[in-house]
Amino acid sequence: MRHFLLGSLGYDALPFYSLIATFAASIVVLGALAVLVFVTWLKGWRALWSDWLTSVDHKKIGIMYVVVSFVMLARAVVEAVVMRSQQAVAYQNPGFIPPEHFAQLFTTHGTIMIFFMAMPFLIGIYNFVLPLQIGARDVSFPVMNSISLGLTSAGAVLLMISLCIGKFSTGGWTGYPPYTELSFSPGVGVDYWIWALTLSSVGNTMTGINFAVTIYKKRAPGMTLFRMPLFAWTALCISILMIFAMPPLTVATLMLAMDRYLDMHFFTNELGGNMMNYINMFWLFGHPEVYILILPAFGVYSETIATFSNKRLYGYTSLVWATVSIAVLSFTVWLHHFFTMGQDGNVNAVFGIATMLIAIPTGVKVYDWLLTMARGRIRVSVPMLYACAFMMLFVVGGATGVMLANPGFDYQVHNTLFLVAHFHNMLIPGLLFGMLSAYHYWFPKAFGFRLHEGWGRIVFGCWVGGFILAFMPLYIVGALGMPRRSQEFFEAVYRPYLWVALCGAFLVLGALVSMVIQLWTSIKNRKALAVPVGDPWNGRTLEWSIAAPPPEYNFALIPKIDCVDAFHEAKKHRDAWRAPEHYFDIELPSNTPVGFVCCVAGGVFGFALTWHIWWAVILGAAVFFGAIILRSFNRNTTYIVPASEIRENEERWLLTLRETAFIDNDAMFTTANNGLVKEPI
Repeated sequence: MRHFLLGSLGYDALPFYSLIATFAASIVVLGALAVLVFVTWLKGWRALWSDWLTSVDHKKIGIMYVVVSFVMLARAVVEAVVMRSQQAVAYQNPGFIPPEHFAQLFTTHGTIMIFFMAMPFLIGIYNFVLPLQIGARDVSFPVMNSISLGLTSAGAVLLMISLCIGKFSTGGWTGYPPYTELSFSPGVGVDYWIWALTLSSVGNTMTGINFAVTIYKKRAPGMTLFRMPLFAWTALCISILMIFAMPPLTVATLMLAMDRYLDMHFFTNELGGNMMNYINMFWLFGHPEVYILILPAFGVYSETIATFSNKRLYGYTSLVWATVSIAVLSFTVWLHHFFTMGQDGNVNAVFGIATMLIAIPTGVKVYDWLLTMARGRIRVSVPMLYACAFMMLFVVGGATGVMLANPGFDYQVHNTLFLVAHFHNMLIPGLLFGMLSAYHYWFPKAFGFRLHEGWGRIVFGCWVGGFILAFMPLYIVGALGMPRRSQEFFEAVYRPYLWVALCGAFLVLGALVSMVIQLWTSIKNRKALAVPVGDPWNGRTLEWSIAAPPPEYNFALIPKIDCVDAFHEAKKHRDAWRAPEHYFDIELPSNTPVGFVCCVAGGVFGFALTWHIWWAVILGAAVFFGAIILRSFNRNTTYIVPASEIRENEERWLLTLRETAFIDNDAMFTTANNGLVKEPI
């Protein structure tokens, strides 16, 4: 009976195998309890349920994605600091973390940063901004959007549970067999990894479909593809990448699961298996994934550089084609991830050349951004600082990427910290800095008040300084031959560089703490930082043409577009912020609990499969599909916002606008900024 109820789950699953693991699990449990107590103290359960967990509003779903991302970022950064601390003291010394626990740390760190920090962050930003930028009321499939969030959240919850019950995989974030096969890893760690990634990848595939259809079908009248903002173009490209790149990952993880659960032999060393099939499928997903992560940052920098240079984006058409070229070429280079695995030299040469070619459209983008800044009226804002840091640091990462595109050089450094340095050199400036820039840039639109500028600069300094100190030394120790994933080492020459890297890791931890302080300070001073008019940066695109925070219906009347940067042109011709002659009722999708139910059911399903609790597997699957089927019978799926209510909201906002004084660009970062910045002469 115990086995029927609990499967393989027992007392030995509790995290008492290590003092560090026990402490980490305690932090997770206490953190969850603190959140429950805090919401109860605020008496916020009703509002949390009705306004957030059951909402299908793209803006709220986007904010919830970003919240998930920040929670997972906190865990991943702490794990990185622990790993760097271990390596700093690991010269001829086992240190304070045993090898298996160290392997869990680098697996969870990589898995979280790629799948549960980066992906939710960029999807959250797109969810919030994209419909506003293209003049839409919502995404094409609001309920599917909620289910996508639920599946991603369920995967994140599995990762957090693995810290408290059982152990996580030690097979790296890529999960290469045969090490992740049952004979080598018989515990539940790999199963946690499989089901967390499977839930996430299914949700991301649905998101790609949703965004692509939204862009194709929901653009405002007159907004042709070549009148879309660059941020929307990157959304279109990554949507297509997600549609075609996520399924290979889902198939690979499910085939690995069949090897482990059903004694199949897709990737074993015997009975007809071939582990290279897994590696091909994983990187058929993995390299497009790199550009799924980087292209959103390119879109953010295109918006922020144009806005804070007070210029139209230079080379708009070339930037569009460069974006499309990167998206296409990203499917042609996956094999450079296994140059060392024995394929023919001619094959290596072809993929090496393809890898070098992808640097060309990336270089076009950097030159176009620099030319946008040339002779512009540049305002050194926090988002602009991230853009400038990105252009300098990303070029270094790109240059090392061209070096690694040479199969001979790659053979020498493939399994060293040189590769770790390159990978982080691409993704931290190329993804994280871009998303932090977007967070600071669009925060006032989401919440109606700006983030504290001074603390924003401190956060920026800590992130950039921490990144440089943490990863630039790794190029040196990698070139000296230090293998990656080393829990202990025996060459004294590595020690000073690893101590510098540890200082960088602590500076990154300081950046995370500074972000919390910045948010707290901003909330505390939100009245002084309020921007109710909604245009605090003298923006150029449609999202800045409405109030902050935006109304539930986004636009009282869908705008008509006749050029790129339509809102900027309207301001130039004194044609912005005009009240519509007539107001009409607006139909919006109703709230539904189906996304939250799918989150809980998906989490139960993944946890039960991990621990072989078969009745819970059936229950989770039944609830998941039952919720979707029951939703299909619901005929009350929309509600009407009456024209009178819309008129009242809009007139109140327009009155605020008329009573607000224009400010100069020089006063943009002061408390005088209420969201109405005049165009410089």
